[in-house]
Parts: sequence; structure tokens; C-alpha cells
Amino acid sequence: MLLGHPVLFKSLCYINGRWIHSDTAATVAVQNPADQEVIGHVPMLEQQQITEAVTAAQKAFESWRWVPVAKRAALLLRWHELVLRHQNDLAGILALEQGKPLAEAQGEIAYGASFIEWFAHEGKRLNGRTIPTHIDGAHLGTIMEPVGVAALITPWNFPNAMITRKAAAALAAGCTVVVKPAHETPFSALALAQLAEEAGFPPGVFNVVLGQPQMAMETLVRDPRVRTVSFTGSTRVGSLVMQAAAQSGIKKTALELGGNAPFIVTEDADLEQAVRVAVAAKFQTSGQDCCAANRILVARPVYDTFVEHYAQAVRALKVGSAFEPGSEVGPLMHQAAFDSTQLRVDDARAKGARILVGGTPHARGGWFFEPTVVADAAKGMRIYDEENFAPISAVSPFDTLEEAIARANDTEHGLAAYLCAKDLNTVFQVIRQLDFAMVSVNGAKFTGAPIPFGGMKASGLGREGGLEGFEPFVETRYFCLGQLGLPVADAVGSVHRPLAA
Repeated sequence: MLLGHPVLFKSLCYINGRWIHSDTAATVAVQNPADQEVIGHVPMLEQQQITEAVTAAQKAFESWRWVPVAKRAALLLRWHELVLRHQNDLAGILALEQGKPLAEAQGEIAYGASFIEWFAHEGKRLNGRTIPTHIDGAHLGTIMEPVGVAALITPWNFPNAMITRKAAAALAAGCTVVVKPAHETPFSALALAQLAEEAGFPPGVFNVVLGQPQMAMETLVRDPRVRTVSFTGSTRVGSLVMQAAAQSGIKKTALELGGNAPFIVTEDADLEQAVRVAVAAKFQTSGQDCCAANRILVARPVYDTFVEHYAQAVRALKVGSAFEPGSEVGPLMHQAAFDSTQLRVDDARAKGARILVGGTPHARGGWFFEPTVVADAAKGMRIYDEENFAPISAVSPFDTLEEAIARANDTEHGLAAYLCAKDLNTVFQVIRQLDFAMVSVNGAKFTGAPIPFGGMKASGLGREGGLEGFEPFVETRYFCLGQLGLPVADAVGSVHRPLAA
């Protein structure tokens, strides 16, 4: 792949403003999931080197936290400008290592850049407040302070945007960061580090490390100098991150975890719109998305019509590699994902579901799987009960809205949910009763820099984006300022006198 800015394709980690390799020369191969060809190798650092990254971030924090917010914002905006300037190169790198269609990759770069711009500006409005006093003569207030070193552990499905969404908030707040990307998709993270360097971030403010996954995670999370951890990934690994964080004391932890999103279609819904939204909500990133519509629940009077039209739309999706014009569905990320996809479809078939479209490996071979529609899915089938990180969708009918809501909520997850309906009373009723942190009505696009993205229940803790996106990276410092040199009466009328000179 030819890049306009070839220096963006880095094969070294980035610590304290230097590009480094593994002390033991250990590397891991990175494959293009479309053809399993090796596109490069990256170093697997040793524990000591990852600790050195934390040391660098801690040292940089001592000065970065005091950099005026306008100067931090200017650096972020310079980073934002460079990301957009090199959008095509970044998208090409992302598509090559992740496999998503190039158009989707270009969209992710723009989406990721939007968080940098958003937090650059909002960081200038990260205000404390004045509190009306209850203490005679005292002045009360709060200041928002950066927490310290932030460990950012990111997944392979959105290897650019999951970093910028976390890092931009942390950096704008005055934190320094150590990013640990997925080893399947490291080059997007390293390209962002290159652009952060070009933007002028001081050494140690932005670091990227790779290593054996469990060791790297535990080394970062257990280090007492790491004061906050932001993780995106599976619920299983998120639980391990929480446990590791607790072993080094109490620290802030933000977790964006798995989902099992319901997609409810009511009897009065616009079916043409519902089909279009369902396809978009299910098949972006080949279904490898924590917000993907996993369980499509359709009112029985319109079930057959919806299923027929939905199957037609899915059958028309174009499967192809990232750089083929018009590709809409790419490969799965690795062999394990491919194998689990086949097992879920086979399980549904064996338990009585109808496979209307797909259900088999794609004729292209490799890790491509046919976009699949499974009708009459039910509880007890893996495709219904589990998060499907794959281009396979489960559809089933419901008889009452109460039933649909109960079935939607019958999951440990609580990230995203979808609703297609026209009646506003129905819309607000369902929004309030769904046990999900985010509900999208009559549309598949609902995320973005201004909104608080995150889950409840087993789908995580905390929010990313919006003003809430600062929460993992700031502490509220309260102060009580008495009249210097004068007595200050407390709330019950006693007087505290100053010390004698």
C-alpha cells in the first residue's frame, strides 16, 4: 500500500518521545484479515519497558498538568488538523489491518478526529464552581483537577476512534496517557503517535506500548502511578481489568464492554425504514461492533413482511476486501471469530431456526462469512443469547409490547438498544422501560463526540464523549477559604480564632 506520508506506518512502540523496539527483539506478526498475508511486525515489549512508559508519563504529567488549557487545546487542534490532512493514509492503514471496507475506515478516521476537536474546545470550559457558603465568612468552591497518568486499553474493531475518544479527553483535562492497543491492529495507534509527535506534544505525554496482552494489561493497571484506567473490550476481560486495578489500591476505572443489543420493530413502524436501519445497525464492521443489533424483535402482524424484505436487503450486501469498490461487508478478524460464527449458526439451525440468507462461509474463503439472517430465533440459541461479533442476525416475533420489552431486557448487557416506531407515546414508554444506557429511535447512527457513550449492567461503567467523557480523567477538588487573619464562625456559631503571630 502506497502512503502519501510513508512515515505514518510505524513498526516500533513510542515511549517518552522515542521509537523503541523490544529488549529481546520479540515481535508479533500483523495480518490482513482479508487474505491472512502478513503486513508487518511490531515489538512485544517486556514488563520493564512498559513500566518505563508509565515512568515517562508520570514525569511528563508533573509539567503537562500546569500547561495552560489554551495551549493544550492548541496542540490538540493541531493533532486534529493532521489527522484530517492524512485521513486517506490513516484509513488505508486501518482498512489493511482491520479489514473493514475503505469507506467505513475513512468514516472512522473522521469520527475519531471529531473527538479530538470536541475535547480541545470543551477542555477550555472544564470549570469548577462557586458554592453558596454555609460557614460565616468563608468562600467555598471547586476546581477540576487532572487525575494523573491514564492507561488506555483499546480494541481491534475501532482501532483509531477508540483511542482518540479516550486520549483527547484525558489530554485536554491535563492527564498524560499510555495507550495499549490490540496487537491485531497496532499500526493505527502508532500512526496516531506519529501525528501526536508532529503536532508537538511533549515527550511522555502520549505513549503507545505493546506486549503480551495479559502481562501488558496487568503491568499498566496494577502500577500505583496509573491513577485511571479506561478499557474497551469484552465483559470477561473488563472484569479482569477491574480485579487488577483493585490490587493496586483504589483508582478510577471506566469500562466500555460487550452488548447484546435488541432491535424492536412495532406494528406501526415504517417497515421500509426499519429494514434499512436494521441492516445498518447490524452489519457495520461486519457485525463486529458492541452496538450491533443482535436480537431483532418484530411485532407478529408485520413479522413475515419484515423478514422477507430484511432478507432481501441482506442478500444484496456486497462482501469484499477493504479496497474493492463497493464493499459493504469485510472479513472477520481472526480464525476464532470465524469458528464461533459457524458454531452459532449451526446451533440455531439444530434448534429449529430457519436460515433465510447465508449461514455458511463465503465463497471467497478465508475469514469471510456470508451475511446471515436467522428467522424464528429464540432464547436458548447461542445466536440469540450471546453477543454475536459477526455478520449474523437473529430475528423473532413478539405478540405484545410488554413481551418485547421483557425479552429485550432479558440479558446481562445494557449498552445500546434500537426502536422503530411512529407513535410517540410508544416511543417514550419503551425508552424509559428499556434497561439500556443508549436507545436509538428510527435510526442507526446515534454516537458522536457530544453524546455520553457507555453502558450499564455488564456493559460497563462510566461514559465516553460529551461532558461526561471527562469524568474518568478529573477529580473534583473542594476548597473552603476563610477570611485570612479574621475569626471565622462555623455553621453552629462557634468561632475558630487564628493562631497568634
